Amino acid sequence: MRMMSFPLLSLTKLRLLGVMSSIALLCALSAPVAAHEVRPAVADVRVSAEQVEIDLTHTIEALVVGLNLAGVEDTDDTPDSAQYDAARALPPAELVDVFTTRWDEIGTVFTVTLEDGTVLSPELVEVQVPAVGDVDIPRDSTVKIRAALPAGDTAVQVGWDAANGPLIVRQIAPDAEDPYSAYLNNGGLSDPLPRTGVAELNGVQEFGRYIVSGFDHILPKGLDHILFVLGLFFFSLKARPLLIQVTTFTVAHSVTLALAALGLVNIPGSIVEPLIAASIVFVALENLRGGAIGPVRIGVVFVFGLLHGLGFASVLGEFGLNPSRLVMDLIAFNIGVELGQLTVIALAYIAVGFWFGDRDWYRTRIANPVSILIALVGAWWVVERTLL
Repeated sequence: MRMMSFPLLSLTKLRLLGVMSSIALLCALSAPVAAHEVRPAVADVRVSAEQVEIDLTHTIEALVVGLNLAGVEDTDDTPDSAQYDAARALPPAELVDVFTTRWDEIGTVFTVTLEDGTVLSPELVEVQVPAVGDVDIPRDSTVKIRAALPAGDTAVQVGWDAANGPLIVRQIAPDAEDPYSAYLNNGGLSDPLPRTGVAELNGVQEFGRYIVSGFDHILPKGLDHILFVLGLFFFSLKARPLLIQVTTFTVAHSVTLALAALGLVNIPGSIVEPLIAASIVFVALENLRGGAIGPVRIGVVFVFGLLHGLGFASVLGEFGLNPSRLVMDLIAFNIGVELGQLTVIALAYIAVGFWFGDRDWYRTRIANPVSILIALVGAWWVVERTLL
């Protein structure tokens, strides 16, 4: 069977992208937050000479049910998702009562320790739960806990079990010029938090942390970004088209990442995420045309790179950038992202390009089928992120 002509194929793809983008935009406007998305909890920590106080902002229904969120991006992927959904509909007083009753068990997930290894036992002070509203929107409650500190000036470290998902720790101190924040995964602990002022990272430590974070949000966490990069890879194995596309994509996402970090652009993730999925569909279908790279392909990659930059910005928003090192943090994060993208391309080349790239059937048996599969996954994400 002969492949349909390029003009007809392009027109079909453009119409498809237009329909999906319109659906994504309209539906996203009516669904501002994904109901089952696993978001990081935020722990605001205050350390004094006598005690450590923690204000945790979180969907505490997950703690009540005991969801295992390690490596999970959607609560629907957990065995206890039905119980979690039911708990989200509980009246505030009832949820507070359940949480308080189970505190002896729930409290064990928190880690509050001195830098010398001394383990502290936090006590529950208060639980604040908002009224039941739209159950399709996560309900952020506040849990206040505290622990007495022994005499001395030994710093404090905090964290919680990996099963509870990511945790952002922010040390709050009135006399601190630069805030401290850390994004903890896999049950990690914060840096030592002093009793006077806030924890400080030197420039090299902070630069390295943002490189790791940028890489981590491509491999292994950024599956949508991975598929987009693979879409660029399967367009052509020649170095020039690949270099042009990756460079264009890098410049574009760097622009919107910087603008969003500076507060000049703010577009909800509920709009950005479906459009990122639509970009995956378009780029993958474009691969079926093959041929030399042209200005249309470059322009499309640039526009979609702008969208992906907004997606990266939501990650940085979780951290809270250090104002005094804003430029360096952005550069470091971008370096991490680029290293992640290059790793994806290198792995794809080792897996298929090196072995089969020079075969006559490479495009028809590998590049095109894989591109179609990528497009189908992207199309499903458009539906999932808008209608489900």
